Amino acid sequence: MQIDAKIPGGPLEEKWDRHRFDLKLVNPANKRKFEIIVIGTGLAGGSASASLAELGYHVKTFCIQDSPRRAHSIAAQGGINAAKNYQNDGDSIWRLFYDTIKGGDFRSREANVYRLAQLSNYIIDHCVAQGIPFARDYGGLLANRSFGGAQVSRTFYARGQTGQQLLLGAYGALMRQVAAGNVEMFARREMLDLVIINGQARGIIARNLITGEIESYAADAVLLTSGGYGNIYYLSTNAESSNVGACFRAYKRGAVFANPCFTQIHPTCIPHTGDHQSKLTLMSESLRNDGRVWVPRNSGDIREPRNIPEPDRFYFLEEKYPSFGNLVPRDVASRNAKDQCDAGRGVGLTRCAVYLDFSDAIQRDGKALIAKKYGNLFEMYERITDETPYESPMMIFPASHYTMGGLWVDYNLMSNIPGLFVLGEANFSDHGANRLGASALMQGLADGYFIIPYTIGGYFAGTALEPVAPDHAAFNEATLESQAKLQKLMSIQGKRTVDNIFRELGRIMWEHCGMSRHSEGLEKALQLIRNLRAEFWENVLIPGNDKDFNKSLEKAGRLADSLEFAETMVLDAKTREESCGSHFRTEHQTEDGEAKRNDDNFCHVSIWQYQGQEERPAFHKEPLVFENVELSQRSYK
Repeated sequence: MQIDAKIPGGPLEEKWDRHRFDLKLVNPANKRKFEIIVIGTGLAGGSASASLAELGYHVKTFCIQDSPRRAHSIAAQGGINAAKNYQNDGDSIWRLFYDTIKGGDFRSREANVYRLAQLSNYIIDHCVAQGIPFARDYGGLLANRSFGGAQVSRTFYARGQTGQQLLLGAYGALMRQVAAGNVEMFARREMLDLVIINGQARGIIARNLITGEIESYAADAVLLTSGGYGNIYYLSTNAESSNVGACFRAYKRGAVFANPCFTQIHPTCIPHTGDHQSKLTLMSESLRNDGRVWVPRNSGDIREPRNIPEPDRFYFLEEKYPSFGNLVPRDVASRNAKDQCDAGRGVGLTRCAVYLDFSDAIQRDGKALIAKKYGNLFEMYERITDETPYESPMMIFPASHYTMGGLWVDYNLMSNIPGLFVLGEANFSDHGANRLGASALMQGLADGYFIIPYTIGGYFAGTALEPVAPDHAAFNEATLESQAKLQKLMSIQGKRTVDNIFRELGRIMWEHCGMSRHSEGLEKALQLIRNLRAEFWENVLIPGNDKDFNKSLEKAGRLADSLEFAETMVLDAKTREESCGSHFRTEHQTEDGEAKRNDDNFCHVSIWQYQGQEERPAFHKEPLVFENVELSQRSYK
């Protein structure tokens, strides 16, 4: 298999501008002849749908929720990065590029990351023009705050609701095009399969989640913007409906998957308390601007935090990483929190938590200012825990949050299947082995507003596409396969609920392929996953029927995908014999416990190609070439 990233030549700073000029164009009058399917309505999908419809394409947009504005992007809290340098603190496009490359532990493409940094400034201008209510300083200028992995303040924010405000901007643009007749909106649909004709992505099979009906939709190109697979751990900060399904179905149709083991564990989440929970709650990384992370210095200290004097408090991030302090990248903060709990210094009922303390900030700046910055986050925390952070420290612990791995795409955001484009968290392209905070919103909007409108035109202008309708034999075949899978699931009628099996899968993945991994545990996980998959297909219980609204059937289909995908994810983690970013193999660490890369053997993108049920996927590599930055041991001390 040939892997061609299609990275344009020329100086790094000029690649994107040159490439845009070299791309073939579609005449405005001809754009209305093309139909595009978009799966997902988060920031990437919503912005892409609106932008492409504005250009004149006919767009069919699908979402799993009852409304596009319920996409999980709405849950993003902290902010969005841009290299505006409004604070005059030394920021630049180059510094944002370098911070992102370094934050990803040198496991991402230079060209893609530099383009992202370039486009970041346009995103802010565009969103301000939309009316996004970014925070402003006393004089009315846009405000910034700091996020992990950076020593400048480049994050634009709207209190702790940045994702919601940005999504409402994209939603407004999208619904304008729906009203104009340029976008057909299909809510409560779940993609079951990708239809490929003559080697090109030409449509999808979807299930109407209300009626159970199987539906076919044809198009000239398909955009997957369905998010990541963080729910593979069962407990995560993702919405319950977030799943790997759409990407995994494309993978089974031939789209290759890149770096599946690169998953991000967010350091500031409300700790789990028992099996009654189906998800966890994020507490924004922005809180680490003013909150100080600490644990009791002595293991087993069970005193109330207010009764522990300063000498007995261990501010472990500040002491270990004096240059960045509490604003180290997420993978570093998460591993250190876990280490403290493993050493017996954990707090709370489960002893699996650390403190995030705002007492110094409140004393310094006053309660009113802290409430202005974080009031809605503090309120959320109090509603869940019945404790107020104004009076006692938050208790936090890492949880699954984001996935850097995803379907492989080239510089044009197209997968190895012609006509299948992948945007946002669903692709692998920009974040390497660890995403910096406030970069997900940046990538989603860059892909949707500023990249895909150019690159999809280049595809249409240079590709011969024969007319295709939903009555084509390929659609009929895919429909029958989807129906057969649903009927097989309904026929099992075992004794274990979907959630019960899914919770067990989550425990396997968290224990053996979570914050830290090692060869023996990964080998054990492979066998446990295979056993659990066999148990699922023999003993799962799905009540109801497939011709109606059936949440258990929805979850079962997603769990079936996860039980297959989990094996690929563990296999990738086992094959990558190094530590980098969020992928921490305990056999490969420096003397002071940091990730130890192996650039000689693993400076590449790991690419996996589906070979069939129960078959080991084929392995390919895309070498990563660094011409503008020097590979170095990542340090935040």
